Amino acid sequence: MFLFMKQHEFVPQVPYGTRDFLPREASQKRAVEGALAQLFANWGYDEVVTPTIEYLETMTVGVGNDLDQHMFKFFDKNNRILALRPDMTTPMARVAATRFKGSPSPMKLFYITNVFRYEQAQAGRQCEFYQAGVEIMGASEPAADAEVIALAVESMLKSGLQKFQIGLGQVDFINGIMEQSELSLVQRQQIKHAMVTRDLVGLGEILVKSGLSQSDQTLLKHIPLLHGREDMLKQAYSMVTNDKSRRALDNLANIYHLLENYGVSQYVDFDLGIIRDFEYYTGMVFEGYTPGLGFPICGGGRYDTMLNSFGMNCGATGFALGIERVLLALERQGIDGTQNCKGIYIGWNKENLVKAIKQADTLRDSGCSVELAVIPESCAQAKESQKSKGYEKLVYVE
Repeated sequence: MFLFMKQHEFVPQVPYGTRDFLPREASQKRAVEGALAQLFANWGYDEVVTPTIEYLETMTVGVGNDLDQHMFKFFDKNNRILALRPDMTTPMARVAATRFKGSPSPMKLFYITNVFRYEQAQAGRQCEFYQAGVEIMGASEPAADAEVIALAVESMLKSGLQKFQIGLGQVDFINGIMEQSELSLVQRQQIKHAMVTRDLVGLGEILVKSGLSQSDQTLLKHIPLLHGREDMLKQAYSMVTNDKSRRALDNLANIYHLLENYGVSQYVDFDLGIIRDFEYYTGMVFEGYTPGLGFPICGGGRYDTMLNSFGMNCGATGFALGIERVLLALERQGIDGTQNCKGIYIGWNKENLVKAIKQADTLRDSGCSVELAVIPESCAQAKESQKSKGYEKLVYVE
């Protein structure tokens, strides 16, 4: 898109919901991504890189039409519908089911990449955004869930964040209540949507029209308010009688016990109102929040049925961390995550380019960050270049 100023003059613009990363931001982004890649590798995860574009039919396998309205879609030359990947869970499931069949289980994979989702753009929420995440495929035990939550905590710490909290929920808690109440599929979807968006007024209106008993309405309205520590789990246990909801609470208690052994339980609270906004979640779910952001900085959960849609019968769990959201949180919390890696600027006069090249090579071989001027400068000009470019030291060759 071009913004025309005068005839034959224009200012080129980037597409809606995209942005440029200028040197300082790009450096900080790269530092965070590098730290996360090393962290994931240290925990035994292997990196996978998938195509930016996928067939639309692939992206909707196991997730229905949840993301359809948010996808960037187009046709290839054979009139097949393609889409820019709106998340990484589905592509990772495709890779596991098609490229790793017969591999030792469980598989531990990670990615650091961009995804695309059409939504209202604002700070920390773009149409193109970057994520770092992990998936454990082939494990259905609480130990796998505890590991991804513990790794999510370590990821935020490694990114430089100091203040954050994870809310931990379980989708089967609410599923058990709604199955017991015999609500229709449409009513369940309406109630879940109201809970995902935290629309308590809308939730109340839906429940009034649902035909449920007053006690069931009161219970469902109370779910978004059920958050706290272990005593809250006991309270929730006494509020339900169905086996599915109680098993969900037992599952959360088991996961939390493992998180205590990881030494990260202080970062975790229970929040039974968290059910996430994708239908593929089947068990525990969680979201991470940090001061200064009005939306999650990370999120994930268990999705045991998605791989079945690709012909691979196994459980899976994982999480994704928003890179731009990390950078925005660091900025708003006054945490400088960048390191000044611009060490030495080398200037030279007309007769000494060869000497300056050798000097630069020697310093680079010793591990220094060095920029060599590409045009001759006076010493005063070199000092000005050093200052304006942000280098700590000047070496002038004359």
